[in-house]
Amino acid sequence: MSFAAESFTPVLSLFGGILIGAAAVMLMALNGRIAGISGIVSGLLPPQSDRTGLAWRLAFVVGLVSAPLLQMVIAGFERGHIHQVASLPILGVAGLLVGFGTVLGNGCTSGHGVCGIARASRRSFVAVLVFMASAMTTVFIVRHILAGGSQ
Repeated sequence: MSFAAESFTPVLSLFGGILIGAAAVMLMALNGRIAGISGIVSGLLPPQSDRTGLAWRLAFVVGLVSAPLLQMVIAGFERGHIHQVASLPILGVAGLLVGFGTVLGNGCTSGHGVCGIARASRRSFVAVLVFMASAMTTVFIVRHILAGGSQ
């Protein structure tokens, strides 16, 4: 797999990072909540002991899902085209493994990586190191061992 020059977008990436950081700061400042996607989504699923946070949780998830769709409409579907590189069953298993990992790690990459590190949480630093090491190991195994070193 080669690196395409047009996939390197430092200005857009910086702008996206600023938006993510601003959203996390606003959620903490306005609601006193950490912007961890797994915690936000799990608060929408039954059973729920506290139904007071449903509106902001739903608004957060709707914004999370609608933003890429809006980008595709604005930029055109061709530019925003999503290339699926795995079958739906593989994606389903991967999603379940990610869900298991968020329970095991007591939080997701967004909660630990964006908010936890910003709060200088030692637990979040360790979690992010484990996330990154696991991701690098997985990519190495898939691309160089399972693929026979062809990539």
